[in-house]
Amino acid sequence: MARGQSAALDRKKLMADPIMMTTIVVLIAFLTLFILYPLAILLVDSLYGTNGLSLETFQRVFQMRTFRKAITNTLKVGFVVGILSTLIGLLFAYVEVYVKMRKAVGGLFKVVSMLPVVSPPFVLSLSMIMLFGKAGLITRFLLGIYDNNIYGYWGIVIVQTLTFFPVCYMMLKGLLKNIDPSMEEASRDMGASRWKVFTTVTFPLLLPGLGNAFLVTFIESIADFANPMIIGGSYDTLATTIYLQITGAMDKQGAAAMAVVLLCITLAMFAVQKYYLERKTAATLTGKASRARMLIEDKSVTVPLTILCSLAACFVIMMYICVPIGALFPTWGYKFTPLTFKWFNQVFTKYRGFKAFKDSFVLSLIASPITALLSMIISYLVVKRKFKAKGFIEAVSILAMAVPGTVLGVGYIRGFANGLFHTGVLSGIYGTGLILVIVFVVRSLPTGTRSGISALRQIDKSIEESAYDMGADSLKVFTSVTLPLIKDSFLSGLVTAFVRSITAISAIILLVTPSYLLITVQINEFAEKGAYSIACAFATILILITYGSVVLMNVVIKYFGTSRKLKIKEAE
Repeated sequence: MARGQSAALDRKKLMADPIMMTTIVVLIAFLTLFILYPLAILLVDSLYGTNGLSLETFQRVFQMRTFRKAITNTLKVGFVVGILSTLIGLLFAYVEVYVKMRKAVGGLFKVVSMLPVVSPPFVLSLSMIMLFGKAGLITRFLLGIYDNNIYGYWGIVIVQTLTFFPVCYMMLKGLLKNIDPSMEEASRDMGASRWKVFTTVTFPLLLPGLGNAFLVTFIESIADFANPMIIGGSYDTLATTIYLQITGAMDKQGAAAMAVVLLCITLAMFAVQKYYLERKTAATLTGKASRARMLIEDKSVTVPLTILCSLAACFVIMMYICVPIGALFPTWGYKFTPLTFKWFNQVFTKYRGFKAFKDSFVLSLIASPITALLSMIISYLVVKRKFKAKGFIEAVSILAMAVPGTVLGVGYIRGFANGLFHTGVLSGIYGTGLILVIVFVVRSLPTGTRSGISALRQIDKSIEESAYDMGADSLKVFTSVTLPLIKDSFLSGLVTAFVRSITAISAIILLVTPSYLLITVQINEFAEKGAYSIACAFATILILITYGSVVLMNVVIKYFGTSRKLKIKEAE
């Protein structure tokens, strides 16, 4: 009874707040128009044949040998990459949490975990080709191997594993830290070996988290477009096949059906990961450890594990360093001296680099504050407000995380090229910078929303209620009370959105027009032509921009963030 009265009172307050109601309506319209509508159009297009609604497009697509091979290849790569990334991530996380090691090794791990965030998605593919290709520095010049072929299945698997295992490492490190050490030490006191403790205590507690890490990596792998496009060779995946079906075969309806198949796979995996494994992990690992963990100091364990992880980390860092070095050689694979800056010069004098960087920078700069603000507003509504459409807003905003970029790109082509429902309405945004900004916002929205929800759940409701009691409206409360308290999350979301936007490739490659030059599209184009030095020069400048953004964000949070003020207050 009391709960029903409270819900009715919340609804009454909401209806009396025009600013909040307008915000909710605009949000629902935005999410429906730019996330649900393109996906719905894909489904309708794939089900609509010459005789009306039918499955003939799916039947035609499934009869294509290229599609059947692509879906088999995609699942095969996804499972292998998911398993390898999870195992390597677990090894790194276990060494950092359980093994006593030097600070330098810990710093090395942090660098490895950050590199995939600040780098374009195909950097490792470029490095792999330059180091292990037919004209590779290691294979040809150091080992004298001329008949190797890095392109294809193993090339994709290696590159994606090196790209995605840091994600698993970061996820599993947090879970391992939350395991109460007293449970493991009780087993040790009863005579169990370290391996026995790991297999009977640690591993079962970690199992849901391992499943979660596997599914996240699996989704990232099958949705990846850039790496298979550059290093896949003739080994096609679903993402590249969809792209080629549009750009090569000009079969937009067939591409829509393929996109629906890929979307169904990712949505199924995302549903399991989000609504089953995440909750199971949270239920298994709750609270913080009761006391500090006694780290393993036995040299027979620490030395081999530390050396193994350090070598792997150094190899990954070497792969990333290879890109800027590759831009300094006259001709990669044939002439390695003298070092030259001519490729960087040609980026700006011959290949319209200024326009590429300006367009990418401006569009990303426009999209990032919009994304950060939308994320915080959605988070605020989900955590702090009660209304019927709350579940819809949360689900749809997170849904974009499970939608592969290629699928979203096809959806925008089918949904907006001829206007809404082919009526011509909003057709003007197609081929413009506005649709690229919208794609950037939609792709980065889930990350910022999840971060904002976590931050807002730590804020006591009474703080905002006090402001309402003093006569402030919802806009005043959000801007003067809530937003300052989650300033760190807002700034983090701002930079994350900028980095994700400026390094995006899978969705925008289908939507960009000659009037806009984007850095990632240029890198992809030169890499496909075999002009690796120019591609490396573009990628190096892009890495410097993204890394500089992350460093600037850390400085701002350190000196001006909320955490800084709280520390000063505690010290006083």
